[in-house]
Amino acid sequence: MGWEAGVTLAMIALVLVALARNWAAADIVMVGALTTIIVIGAVSGTDKLPGPAEAIRGFASPGLATVAFLYIVVAGLVHTGAMAMVAAPLLGQPKGVRQAQFQMMAPVAGLSAFLNNTPVVAMFIPVVNDLSKRTGINPSKLMLPLSYAAIFGGICTLIGTSTNLIVNDLLIRQTAGPGLRMFDLAWVGVPCAVVGIGYIVAAGNWLLPDRRPPISTHDDPRRYTVEMMVMADGPLAGKTIEEAGLRQLPGLFLAEIEREGEILPAVGPQERLLANDRLVFVGIVESVTDLKRIRGLMPATDQLFKLDAPQTLRRLIEAVISDNCPVVGRTIREAQFRTRYNAVVIAVARGGRRLKAKIGDIRLQAGDTLLLETHRDFAQAYRNSRDFFLISSVEGSTPVRFEKAGTAFAILGGMVTVAAAGWLDILPAAMLAAGLMVLTRCCTGPEARQGLDWPVLVVIGAAIGLGRALESSGAASAIAHTLINWAGGNPWLTLLAVYVVTMFFTEILTNNAAAVLVFPIAASAAATLEASLMPFAIAIAVAASAGFMTPLGYQTHLMVYGPGGYRFTDFLRVGTPLNLLFLTTALLIIPKVWPL
Repeated sequence: MGWEAGVTLAMIALVLVALARNWAAADIVMVGALTTIIVIGAVSGTDKLPGPAEAIRGFASPGLATVAFLYIVVAGLVHTGAMAMVAAPLLGQPKGVRQAQFQMMAPVAGLSAFLNNTPVVAMFIPVVNDLSKRTGINPSKLMLPLSYAAIFGGICTLIGTSTNLIVNDLLIRQTAGPGLRMFDLAWVGVPCAVVGIGYIVAAGNWLLPDRRPPISTHDDPRRYTVEMMVMADGPLAGKTIEEAGLRQLPGLFLAEIEREGEILPAVGPQERLLANDRLVFVGIVESVTDLKRIRGLMPATDQLFKLDAPQTLRRLIEAVISDNCPVVGRTIREAQFRTRYNAVVIAVARGGRRLKAKIGDIRLQAGDTLLLETHRDFAQAYRNSRDFFLISSVEGSTPVRFEKAGTAFAILGGMVTVAAAGWLDILPAAMLAAGLMVLTRCCTGPEARQGLDWPVLVVIGAAIGLGRALESSGAASAIAHTLINWAGGNPWLTLLAVYVVTMFFTEILTNNAAAVLVFPIAASAAATLEASLMPFAIAIAVAASAGFMTPLGYQTHLMVYGPGGYRFTDFLRVGTPLNLLFLTTALLIIPKVWPL
């Protein structure tokens, strides 16, 4: 190894320490390390690209671009309510952390066996967030199991992950044989998946962190009173309160139901909802926003239909009434609030108390906080008005376009079909799907841009650059040869060394880079031992996906890193035993199915 290899290894070690000690955000750490490696010239160039260009090529990689466009596809699914529609029957209403983990991981693993892991995780991140809100389970208990479950499923079939396809291609080139069939990997993948899910369900609640914000949004003193109506043609009519998911909404409670002029107070969980029931909720603004995203509920006021603003341009706005406002002392109906401000009052908060009058009959007072549905330019137009003390937009409050859910599903299904059939690679398929989501107004341009998780994309691009530095400096090859030589000619120990080396490189490189790097070394070792190459290829395929100990081990880990509020040490604590379980399971099964 030259000095470049030594410096690169030192930088990788520094990155791991910085992430473990939480010195800075992951994207800052990774870009800082990549910048240092570029400045010192640790990445050698090629005939086509100089060293610095080669180092930042990860930011133009197909994998990174695919993740970016998939975020836009997910934005379309979220803003049309399509994700909530498909997730509700899959996830149900779990009673605790273990049940929630199992009910989430089983379908995710099943989907990931036939779909690329990245879009599956991208689609389920908002679903898991909603599940956390409904059940009160911390997202940190579910996000990492989500990423792990996608990996478990990806190992089970040939098309489960791109790594399996790459290993199969290398195997065919090396042996000139038929390669792997669709379910050959299931011999080892399914037992590993069962072991992995069992481990998370058994030990995940204990090992996964339970981090909550220092100030809970549930303590917000602004408690709104809001009326919602059960739509006659919606999916909630005929369901009980509990079945409809209205029983344990965070920061919100159902105060009463008005049914045909009769008031039903202290509603029990088994009360069955009827069409046109008026439900009175009291809670914080975030939960009121969630209410508007439930398919089958709509605000009880009929003023929304008269609002002069397209659905795609509407937002929720909080506005505090000043003592100079002309509506003070008048009811919302008397003041003709919608006509005066082109805004509809959805809910009113007053000193944390519940207001028992209907929305239109509430007599407004100075200091009342109104939750308004209006044009997105309302805040700018009235920011300096004497009518209001304070105006602020509610984040993520665009009305859900349920009528576009079918279109969003069709676009998703088309993307999956053309990619699975091989008509298009996943990148152009994702690009086409993202474009269609915007063109069909499943999501708007601003919503598509907001859907991009830039820190995750930066970390993925920088991680690819660091992996390229390990390869080009010779550090990766030197480590691999050293560990395999340690096996000393024993076939089983050599198989163990191949697995360990691949797993190690997966944790600090990408899964595909680890497989490509180790395969020729394993092929050489198998030839020297006069052993079959197949068990070594299977070990590489499994180990290259089994990167559980660091957030760099798999790009889906980086996708859940922020939403789960994780630290580097969380991956070490949960992933190290999981890696050992996978290693043990795989090395017990592989030699029996594919003899050395």
